Amino acid sequence: MEQKETKEKAILVGCQTSGDDDLRFHYSMEELEALTETAQGEVLVSVVQKRERRHPATYIGKGKVEELNTLVEELEADIVIFNDELSPSQKRNLASEVNARIIDRTQLILDIFAQRARSKEGKLQVELAQLQYILPRLAGQGVALSRLGAGIGTRGPGETKLESDRRHIRRRIDDIKTQLSVIVQHRDRYRERRKKNKAFQVAIVGYTNAGKSTLFNRLSEADSYEENQLFATLDPMTRKLILPSGFLSLITDTVGFIQDLPTTLIAAFRSTLEEVKEADLLLHVVDMSNPDYFHHEKTVNKLLEDLDIKEIPQLTVYNKKDIQHPDFVPTAGTPTAFISAFNQEDRQALKEKMEKLVMEMMDPYDVQVPSTEGKLLSQLKNETILRELSFDEEAQVYRCKGYTLQDHQITGQLLQFKK
Repeated sequence: MEQKETKEKAILVGCQTSGDDDLRFHYSMEELEALTETAQGEVLVSVVQKRERRHPATYIGKGKVEELNTLVEELEADIVIFNDELSPSQKRNLASEVNARIIDRTQLILDIFAQRARSKEGKLQVELAQLQYILPRLAGQGVALSRLGAGIGTRGPGETKLESDRRHIRRRIDDIKTQLSVIVQHRDRYRERRKKNKAFQVAIVGYTNAGKSTLFNRLSEADSYEENQLFATLDPMTRKLILPSGFLSLITDTVGFIQDLPTTLIAAFRSTLEEVKEADLLLHVVDMSNPDYFHHEKTVNKLLEDLDIKEIPQLTVYNKKDIQHPDFVPTAGTPTAFISAFNQEDRQALKEKMEKLVMEMMDPYDVQVPSTEGKLLSQLKNETILRELSFDEEAQVYRCKGYTLQDHQITGQLLQFKK
């Protein structure tokens, strides 16, 4: 018999300061709700306070804290989730005044990441980010530990326990960093090999839940995890993608981006996004049904800029056109495609558009290949974009016209067959 998962009952808390734009704040609270649902929580109510600035001791004002505590008691909430990263002292003060578990946006995202990570690297990166988050917040628990007994004489062990916890965490952090650097070296070697074989690489990037994995699965006939949830994918996957002419490329699905991504996470997921640096073409997927699509697009472009990948050609793919938002207006700047990832014709049109962009990065060739060169002919079909192929009976040669990548090994081989 299957046990039904009991959802934790959550209250969300946001503080809108004078610098926060109303709409942005509203969307970030909505996103917090979506994150909570992704983490298997049930949102009971959202508590919002407008203030000049966040309260240094308790994030929201004293009166609001009392109101929050009353709500917790009334609704029997298990957990209170704050929309910003709380400082160690804010968290400590709130925990002593509110009768429920207190977590912040960073912890919530880390929790989802922990549920989602599949590969060894994904799991290690999540653990690293969690430990880096816990370390500065350990001090708060030290006070509690030192009061384990009845005051005098029991203080020592608590403090030493705190110190040994800290030491243990620092050791574990070093250990994970070592393991991660080994994995990164492995990935570098794979990349080198792919570069040597010069496969054309496409990377899908975009805001979380924009439909990247759905598109990835449909383009590559893969089985990446797709779900209408935030952060469904955490591990980069690479598969074959065959463009309409038969040109073979590799396509990589990446972790979703999110605004105000906690700093501990940016560092941890940098190496997951390293794949993107090696791409020859980026497909930037934007969910055109989301009212905040414009900010999502900006967030992704800003993160790409931080990763120094502004130079890679980009195709903006506006997805979910069947449920497009009424106020949607595409952003000018990059080539665009409008699709619904589930629609076969849209995907075909997208592949043709990609092929056109790939051709713009290539050099044309026009060669005559003897009919005995079977291997080269099949390579031309897969490794270049073959536009014309005709057989000359008399000379027993194939006339081939098409486009090839400048630094691909096949380009050198073709020189001898130039007309």
